[in-house]
This record gives sequence, structure tokens and C-alpha cells, in this order.
Amino acid sequence: MTSSRSHRQLVVLNVVGLTSDMLGPNTPNISRLMADGFGQPMDTVLPAVTCSVQASLLTGRMPSDTGIVANGWYNREQAEVQFWKQSNHLIQAPRVFQTAQLRDSAHTTAKMFWWYNMYSGCRWSVTPRPSYPADGRKLPDSYSEPAELRDELQAELGQFPLFNFWGPTADIRSTAWIADASVKVFSDKSPSLLLVYLPHLDYNLQRLGPGDPRIAEDIRLVDREAGKLIDAARSQDADVIVLSEYGITEVSKPIHINRVLREAGFLTARREPLGWETLDCGASAAFAVADHQLSHVYVRDCADIPAVAALLERTDGIEMVLQPDQLADFGLDHDRSGDLVAVSGVDAWFTYYFWLDDAVAPDYARTVDIHRKPGYDPAELFVNPQLTFPKLRVARRLAQKLLGFRYYMDIIGLDASVVRGSHGRLPDPNAMDAQAPVFICSNRDVQQDSITACDVHDLMLQLQFGEAPASSQQP
Repeated sequence: MTSSRSHRQLVVLNVVGLTSDMLGPNTPNISRLMADGFGQPMDTVLPAVTCSVQASLLTGRMPSDTGIVANGWYNREQAEVQFWKQSNHLIQAPRVFQTAQLRDSAHTTAKMFWWYNMYSGCRWSVTPRPSYPADGRKLPDSYSEPAELRDELQAELGQFPLFNFWGPTADIRSTAWIADASVKVFSDKSPSLLLVYLPHLDYNLQRLGPGDPRIAEDIRLVDREAGKLIDAARSQDADVIVLSEYGITEVSKPIHINRVLREAGFLTARREPLGWETLDCGASAAFAVADHQLSHVYVRDCADIPAVAALLERTDGIEMVLQPDQLADFGLDHDRSGDLVAVSGVDAWFTYYFWLDDAVAPDYARTVDIHRKPGYDPAELFVNPQLTFPKLRVARRLAQKLLGFRYYMDIIGLDASVVRGSHGRLPDPNAMDAQAPVFICSNRDVQQDSITACDVHDLMLQLQFGEAPASSQQP
């Protein structure tokens, strides 16, 4: 190891949902970067969801090695579904910033809003993390390392707009705050590697679908924020990578996979004292953890696997059911994976819904509650269209919050058909420009005929050190 910097600076921008067919007049900053360097569609991993892809980008490994088989999974020992956890210790393979620091002890990383951000060992990091008082309220907040970095950024930029990061009010304000904070960290701290997550495209691509003409404005907005970081990086002669995790496709068919399993007698729900139902994972013979266009299906008794697989294969909208002996072919053979993995058709996606009557839907179903729901819920991006006066409902709930009362932000609908975009499948090889994520780089020295998500780890090291350390090469 050396004690002085012997590497180039690198800025990596994760522009979620960006695909090659979006590049053009609406992306002057990103397009200019590509013209100076190169860009191409990138092969991703299954599932093509945030946590799994980010883990593969930063380790060069498939989910079978990282252990990040989805955004959440079933903890068999605790008999609980655990979604959107933040500990970096969940990743079971070396991260690129760890490898880089072994190469040069002066190497530092700033990790801005990439997932699994907590306890990563990065010199600087910031991630969304609400504060939950004992009275049941949820207060906007963020977590940083070092702890004083949060206060330093918020003193200049204001409080991180948590409620614009996810939920019905998610919009460009959260991405703009992240971009401005990242420019400040880059300028003030001069990290060797700056990792920045820009989520804005994710919102309306799911709300409206990629074919909606209003998406053009979202593309312009996120390019503007990316441009701030590109300019800051290039002013310091740093290399820049712009990439994405997945492309989002038009969908019109929600698949209620847990209702299918329940109606067949495999899933067990528990009636709670106040009248609603909750999913009883430990008591269920089979249930699914739905995550966009992929579901991990956990089967208690292996003797039931053929029957469950046959049931799902007959279910409309499910394109493929991976059997236990097929998981390795897709890099999903890990203890955290389901016994079966269901993949939807291109125009379909999986809900987590397990109740058969909306009158007994669990209390959290009508709220933004990413940790308690046993699966991903894109309906959280919408205010329930059935509410007569939705703004009045929101205003009343916010007033309760400001007065310090407990409040129940029950503004999310249960009609999954409102969702117009999803992701998670592997892209169609014949539609890569529209369905695949991108890899764009300012430096042509790392250009190659094809790039996969698992190549990015070594490409980052090559940009910083001239060549990837031999220890990082994947078998």
C-alpha cells in the first residue's frame, strides 16, 4: 500500500431508469459526455432491481455471490420478510471501494444515496433514513458518516426533502438536493471515488410509463442535475461514468401472485384484533415476496414445490418459473432466494397483495410503508384516485403531524392497475435501446464491445489505477 494518492478521480452517476433511446436533445449534458467518450447499452442481472444491480456493479459479482437476490427477501430464521434494509454488511462480496483502498491507502470514497449505505467503511456517505419517535410519527431525516456531514449539508441546502424522495410527492426536488450535496462533497472533500444516485426518472416512468410524452420533461430535468456533477468532475479532470440499473417497460397487467397461492390453499393470513389481515409467513405452505417483475416464492415443504410451480406456470402473466435446479443458470442460487422464482411477462408485474377483500387489507396497505409491506408496492407513488378530496385529506394529516399528534397517512389506493411502468426482467436482446440500462464513460480507454453490470467493478478500477488489480478479476 502507498500513503499518497496514485490514482485518478472518478465520479459515477447512477441515473436510474436511463436507456439509450432517451439520449438526444433532452440530454445535452449526458450526450456531450458520451460524444467525448463512449456509451452503449449494458447487460444487467436478474432481478434488474435497485439493490441487486447496485451490489453487482460495486462487486463484479452475481446475486448468488453478493447475496442481494432482490430489494428484500424472507428471513427464514426470523420468519419475516425484510425489505429495504440499509446495512452494507448484507453484501457478501468485496466492494470496489474496499479493493481500491487495499491498492492505495490514500483512496477515499463518498457514497451519496447508493443503497446499502450504512456502515460501508466509506469516508463519507449520506442516505435517506427517517426518524421514528415512539409515538408512531415518521419525521424526515437522513443518515451520514461522519454524523456531522448531515448537519453541514443541511445548513447550506436545507433539510433533505425525504417526502420528495419516495411516495406520491416524489419529484425532482430530492434529486436536485442529492446533486447539490454531491457537488459540495466533491468540492470540499475531494474524494477519490464519488458515487451518486439520481432517482428522478424512476417516479414518472412507473406512474406514467415510458411511452408517455410527459417523460421528456423528466429526462430534461435529470440531465440538468447530472450536468452539475459532470461539470464539477470535468473541471477537476476527473473521469465520469453515467450508468443506470435497469430500463422500465410499459405494463398493464398486475399479477396478484399471493392471492393465487392463497386461493389454492398454500398461503395463510392472520386476522388481527382490529379486523384487518396480515400475512403469516411462518404458517404458510408457500408465499411470494413480490419485487417488481420478479417474485421469490418460498415453499415450506419441498414436496410441495412441483404443485406450486405448476400452479404458477398456469397463472396468466407469469412468463417463467425457475425451478431449484435452474437458479444457478441465472446467478440466483443463494440461501436467501426463494425455492422457486417467478418472472412476469414484459407487460406485467407482481403485487404483494395477499388479502381477498379490500375491507380487510392491513392498515399499512393504504400508507407509504416500505419496510412493513412484505413486497414492493409502486402504488405508493399515487394518491388514491378514489379519495374525493385528496388534498384535504393530506392537509388534515399534516396538520395532525405539525401539532404533534399521531396521524395515519392513509392516502394510498389498492388499485394496482394505476401503475404503468415496471422493471426486473432481463431486457429483450432485440430491444436493448429501450429496455437495457446504459453505460456511458468520458474515457475511451475502457471501451469494449460489450459491458455487463459485473464488468463495472473492474472498469472503475481500471479508470482509477490504469488497470484492474489482478485480485479483482472474476473467475
